[in-house]
Amino acid sequence: MISFKGAQYPKSVILYAVYFYVRFPVSYRDLEEIMAERGVDLDHVTLNRWVEKYAGALAEEAYRRKSPTGRSWRMDETYVKVKGEWAYLYRAIDKQGNTLDFMLSERRDEAAATAFFMKAIGNNGWPDKVVIDKSRSNTAALFNMNCLLVMCGWYWLITVRRTK
Repeated sequence: MISFKGAQYPKSVILYAVYFYVRFPVSYRDLEEIMAERGVDLDHVTLNRWVEKYAGALAEEAYRRKSPTGRSWRMDETYVKVKGEWAYLYRAIDKQGNTLDFMLSERRDEAAATAFFMKAIGNNGWPDKVVIDKSRSNTAALFNMNCLLVMCGWYWLITVRRTK
């Protein structure tokens, strides 16, 4: 639980200010004006201190409360244009259609697919089954993940299903 002991403002004001700063692209001085419109007189330095003190704790609390993800994933990649540059968008979703993780990459190769799976597994845990397209890079990346499981002494491997 996040401790607000010693804070001179109510918990709701601090949480609102930190949430607003983290969620929207706003400066501390702009946030100072926004809070003043809501009747809270603050200095931008105070807002900076709140963000530094509470943002990490709020992220940890949100991660702790994150609901468990499905054990069956669907993974795909597509080619998208981001700020005028083409990039590969890797995406993993669970059985219910909730996005588990995504990553942009300049290349569509085994290294990029392995990096994506390492990131997705690090954030969501090991899946039981992954459904992929017939991409050789994704197949090789999942083979790498299964090799990693075997080297760690874990013999419950990820089932890989390939479909067009």
